[in-house]
Amino acid sequence: MTITYQQRHLNQVLKADFLIKVLSIMTLITIFFCQTTLAQDKTVYVRPSSKGEDATLSVITALKKCRATKATKLVFTKGTYTFEPNFAPEKYVFVSNNDEGLKRFVFDLSGMGNLEIDGQGSQFIFNGFLCPFLIERSKKITVKNLSIDFKRTFHSEGTIIAAYKDSLDIAFSDAYPYNVQNNKLMFTGDQVIGKDNGGEPKRVNYPFWHLLEFDAVKREPVQTAFDYLNVQNMVVKDLGPGRVRIHFPRLKGSVGNTLIFNATDRMVPGFTVSDSEDISVRNVTIFHAGGVGILAQRSNNILIDSVKVIAAPGRMVSTAADATHFVNCGGKITLQHSTFESMMDDATNIHGVYVKIMQIISPNEVVVKLMHYQQFGFDFLAPNSKIEITEAESLITYGETTVVKAERLNKEYTRITMKNPLSSKVKVGDVIASSEQYPDVLMKNCSVQKNRARGILLGSRGKIRIDGNYFHTHCAAINLEGDGRYWFEQSGVRDLTITNNTFDNCNYGFMLGLGVIMVSSGIEEQKKAESRYNRNILIERNTFKIFNPCILSGYSVDNLTFRNNKIENTTAYEFLDWFKNMNLKNFMLTNSSNLKIEQ
Repeated sequence: MTITYQQRHLNQVLKADFLIKVLSIMTLITIFFCQTTLAQDKTVYVRPSSKGEDATLSVITALKKCRATKATKLVFTKGTYTFEPNFAPEKYVFVSNNDEGLKRFVFDLSGMGNLEIDGQGSQFIFNGFLCPFLIERSKKITVKNLSIDFKRTFHSEGTIIAAYKDSLDIAFSDAYPYNVQNNKLMFTGDQVIGKDNGGEPKRVNYPFWHLLEFDAVKREPVQTAFDYLNVQNMVVKDLGPGRVRIHFPRLKGSVGNTLIFNATDRMVPGFTVSDSEDISVRNVTIFHAGGVGILAQRSNNILIDSVKVIAAPGRMVSTAADATHFVNCGGKITLQHSTFESMMDDATNIHGVYVKIMQIISPNEVVVKLMHYQQFGFDFLAPNSKIEITEAESLITYGETTVVKAERLNKEYTRITMKNPLSSKVKVGDVIASSEQYPDVLMKNCSVQKNRARGILLGSRGKIRIDGNYFHTHCAAINLEGDGRYWFEQSGVRDLTITNNTFDNCNYGFMLGLGVIMVSSGIEEQKKAESRYNRNILIERNTFKIFNPCILSGYSVDNLTFRNNKIENTTAYEFLDWFKNMNLKNFMLTNSSNLKIEQ
């Protein structure tokens, strides 16, 4: 059978037309299927810019879409995302134990719920005074699989290249730009915010107020180092590109070590969690934050799982303050399988807030004040909330009552009316705190090391379990603090169990007190005998590696048991002469009762 050219051409046209129709149908099916999948799992996707452009508007748009569609997932294609402050929304926020202010946020999750943000291993790089996450009045939020860092850190690091009496020569890398004017040192970034009087570019400043020396080999605070505070006005001489000479009374340092110039304010936490519940942070690395890494206040049920707070390669320090911090929280706080290293403060601090009685108007009406400036604006007094009234000097509670009316006068003062009249013993200067709820706390399989200050500060009256962790800390590994006269942090544990932990040469610096485990609540000396602020503590099956004898120190404790622990003596650090003059012992507990110590 002979097929003509025309027939062959017609057959080809028909075949092509058939293939086009098939492909069109397949395309429609694919589009329909993708739309259905997106609708079913309610996922919004964000992809990185190939040119590294600012991703802030993309995130804002994605969050709007999440709100509009009630999406349950916000997924980032793995990559590097940079965020600039120019287009970020701003809010005036009061953040306990950080500094209040008008702050810009990239991820403003206020009022959202049932949302999982998955970075899929992405790197989030922020530039300037820009806060990464605000989780406010939110429920069931998970953030996972991403890292947070800043293009320019809020602290600065320099290498000591020469040492003299009261003076040090410091060399800075390009990562820490600065200028010296009128013998004053000011660190800057690359953001230009205008021009100075001379017409030169005016850049964002990164002020500092605190110096601390770190060992360049061990990568931890030097054993004999201490905090140099309020150094922002020290005399500085410019020695040429990248080098300065700083003068300050009694300033010391060793050539080759790193000097940290820590940030003046805690303006930029990594995560701000406020008035929220069921919040999870999983598999997140925080290389830096200009304040606390994760701060939660008045929130319930917080999970920190497989989180790393660590210094980025080439840096000595991670966060400018604590790794985590929890204030007036409830439910359960869980920190597990996490690493907290190289912070300029503690791994965690869990406590409530005291307000000071400034005026007694009537037997059931008082004016109270938030005393510490980093607590201003912290509202916890509300009608029907339960409160305790406590003597400031002894931290002994007079009794409890209920708030009938609370009138906030301003960010510092509140006028409250109580259901029951005050005890006749209550006086101006005593303190009031919430007795509404206290979180149960579990810290398990975590590592804390290389940081300034303490390991963990525990102040919840719920059930606390510290199990299977590793501690190597500059000061005490575990501290039970709280006071009604300086920090105004409500504490006082009631059920604390410390088991199966390794304490590796902790409190090697003795900068903030004695003991690997320490009780140092702010109780006046003459009141310590009658106060029992911390109670019901079990320390069991732990390993203490110590180069000095002091394992446990404190006062005003009731019902403490220390048993079945392993003690190993080491020579990892020098036992300095001033340690020897302190007559240190394994157990230095005073003004306490029901102590059961088994060595």
